[in-house]
Amino acid sequence: MSSSNIAAAEAQMLIRKPVSAVYKALTDPAITTKFWFTKSSGKLQEGKTVTWEWEMYGARAEVRVRELLQDRKISIAWGDPATIVDFEFMAVTEDSCYLKIRNYGFVESGDALLSVIKDSTGGFTLLIAGLKAYLEHGIQLNLVGDKYPEEVRKLNL
Repeated sequence: MSSSNIAAAEAQMLIRKPVSAVYKALTDPAITTKFWFTKSSGKLQEGKTVTWEWEMYGARAEVRVRELLQDRKISIAWGDPATIVDFEFMAVTEDSCYLKIRNYGFVESGDALLSVIKDSTGGFTLLIAGLKAYLEHGIQLNLVGDKYPEEVRKLNL
């Protein structure tokens, strides 16, 4: 079965920056920490595993880099059990990139599958929105940290 025929979470958006800048922002943690995770053990390199951390949540993920195609695709495996996340980059003009993120390989079924797809879609939508704001306007929106801020977690909402 091809990956296009299985349940997947997707998020996509136009980013008004060259594809090379968008690709670099997702492979270089010095940039990625401005809009997604807070800490990384290193840059993405094909065949390597890095650790990403979201310190505000005490969360971390081991990320295995499956494939890097410069300015075209990043494919990683993460989670337990691992799912695949593909970041696809398409130059629309020389100054704009259409980024599509696809997460698939879920083992859940029924309502549990719907829940993980919903959560993944929402998370990757926040990622793209934060990336867009940072690259296009230099603004750090803190979308990931504000999704479940400590003050709200204390209220058990």
